[in-house]
Amino acid sequence: MLKTVRTATFALAMGLAPSFALANPMVGGAPMLPERNIVENAVNSADHTTLVAAVQAAGLVDALQGAGPMTVFAPVNAAFDALPAGTVETLLQPENIELLQRVLTSHVVAGNLTGAELMRRARASRDGFFHMETLSGAPLSAQVRGRSLWIHDQSGNAGRVTISDVNQSNGVIHVVDSVLVPR
Repeated sequence: MLKTVRTATFALAMGLAPSFALANPMVGGAPMLPERNIVENAVNSADHTTLVAAVQAAGLVDALQGAGPMTVFAPVNAAFDALPAGTVETLLQPENIELLQRVLTSHVVAGNLTGAELMRRARASRDGFFHMETLSGAPLSAQVRGRSLWIHDQSGNAGRVTISDVNQSNGVIHVVDSVLVPR
């Protein structure tokens, strides 16, 4: 019990709601049910229609419905809209499926990493970053700026985690405001 209280206090001090103490946050106007998998929840979010279409076009639905656990950094529609004109349309063309798969799997890390854990590991590191390898093999790094968690991609871009700890039956989603781009 004391460990649970300490963990909750730590998470709240980091600006994150402990996932075991509160219900999942709403995402894109929809409830995110922890008994559903990543895909089952994502399809209900109005903020993730572009991501869902890309996952379907890339043939990654089954992978994201797998047992996991996996941590997904899920860009919102506005993040895709901020890419250079024509980028999304080009990625969704059948002849670019391998590139689309690489981009999307560069948002997925093996394991169930909570926001508090990402922040703890970033703060504990020598360089202020917690370094991860995505399913595509591309690196990502988590960094704490003030009370916010930021995810840096291989191309030097950074996205802020706007909603953390959306628990799923096969992992956790962290909503980000940027598309994470591999080289």
